[in-house]
Amino acid sequence: SDAEAATGPPVVRFGMPTEGVTRVHDLIRGDVEWQNDLQEDFIILKSDGFPTYHLAVVADDHFMEISHIMRAEEWLPSTPRHLQLFDALGFEPPQFAHLPMILGPDRSKLSKRHGATAVSEYRDKGFLPGALINFMVLLGWSLDDKTEVMSLDMIKDNFTLDRVTKSAAIFDQDKLEWMSGVYIREMSPKELAGNMLPFLERDLPKELVPVDRDYLDSIAPLIQERIKLMETAADSTLYFFEEQPEYDPSSLIQKGMEPQGTLDALKSALATLNSASTFDHESLEELLRATGLEIGVSPRQFFGALRTAVTGRTATPPLFETMEVLGRERVLRRMEWAVERLASANLI
Repeated sequence: SDAEAATGPPVVRFGMPTEGVTRVHDLIRGDVEWQNDLQEDFIILKSDGFPTYHLAVVADDHFMEISHIMRAEEWLPSTPRHLQLFDALGFEPPQFAHLPMILGPDRSKLSKRHGATAVSEYRDKGFLPGALINFMVLLGWSLDDKTEVMSLDMIKDNFTLDRVTKSAAIFDQDKLEWMSGVYIREMSPKELAGNMLPFLERDLPKELVPVDRDYLDSIAPLIQERIKLMETAADSTLYFFEEQPEYDPSSLIQKGMEPQGTLDALKSALATLNSASTFDHESLEELLRATGLEIGVSPRQFFGALRTAVTGRTATPPLFETMEVLGRERVLRRMEWAVERLASANLI
């Protein structure tokens, strides 16, 4: 027609009823209804002849024999359109359940500005699959008022829609990291080492890879209580692998100690370690505690200086267990280096 030639092909709209209500029994929100005279007619076929989402999804749900539609609550306003389409096409509608939204800490819709949003990003950060599933299922659902850590089988056996909340859930990154730490602590050390390995070989300096698996197996128990994300494994364990940790020699000097006193204490410790017949953590602790008493330096000061000397850090797993895993050769070499650096640091 002339009108069609002037304006282009028409669209096809679905005419909503002009009276009555459209009602759904939502499995989460209960009975919800809409006044039909307040609903707008809507397009079901575009001018190019292709169906819009509303028509396509209704047809797809019917022919795929979908029994339950579970979707975000933001789709609730579209429900009267879909129900009217189901009815007009002579299709039995599925059951509906509109799930609570997931919000960021600022209570706005979760988006990239709140951090990672794709599952692959959480995988790359080293969140364990079980921890992420456990955390996500608790966003809007609970088993009871106290249980937080659940296996996949436990979730599968107990999940019901009647315990899904209506209110929006807050995505708490800190809680997710806590959950990840819980799952890490439940692993065997060998499992932890196996999970850490690809992250270490990805993130450690290239000259430090490949990682010796037996050595990693001995490291894993020491950091198991401290690590929350596999992404942090390389930083948490770097001092186990590098030839010599870098640090400012002044960090060897503990609170209340003088540079010369620190140097003397390190020399005494080095002499003790050189003469040690065994290098297990029990023997090392016994020998070095005796040395500290002999030279009159408190354990806090003495062991603090030793920790920095052998790891380059002020906070590590238990000192003597760390020294045992590092091994005699590494520890002696690092102690000698610490003595040399402090002696030549222009601090004495």
